[in-house]
Amino acid sequence: MTSLDLAFAAAGAVTLAAAVLAVTTRHLVHSALWLVLSLGGLAGCYLVLGAELVALVQVLVYVGAVVVLVIFALMLTRAPIGPSPEHTTSRLHRALAALLGGGVTALLLAVLVPLAGREAVARTPVVSAVIAGDLFATWVWPFEALSLLLLLALIGAFSVARLTGGRAQGES
Repeated sequence: MTSLDLAFAAAGAVTLAAAVLAVTTRHLVHSALWLVLSLGGLAGCYLVLGAELVALVQVLVYVGAVVVLVIFALMLTRAPIGPSPEHTTSRLHRALAALLGGGVTALLLAVLVPLAGREAVARTPVVSAVIAGDLFATWVWPFEALSLLLLLALIGAFSVARLTGGRAQGES
């Protein structure tokens, strides 16, 4: 086992633990912050695998844009910070979700574990300049459409917050 294997295992363990905490915590803001750590750990996995451009895009797009947008929307809509009794599920729903998650995990392990014993697949070197060229030449319009969609979501969250804030102030 090499040091890269250990670094990948550590980044994967951090990512997995943060993802579990993001899903299981009852605090909405804490869940968003655990999501930041999970996505950052995934970027660390990409770095260990040698995909620096993908790691940078992971940090810029997901951590730097999507999660900040989620936290900003939470702040604008005045979502409850603490645990909310209205947004909880029954023990039966949680048990069924855990059972379904365990079943999917078992299915994935049954398929992927036998593949781990096989010989390594021949890997062709990938140049970041080629990926960047494809991203900003071939895929530039879908990339820009995604940024426009995120901007519209931000404007929509701001509009909803102003509408609900104006009603709340007028009623009191």
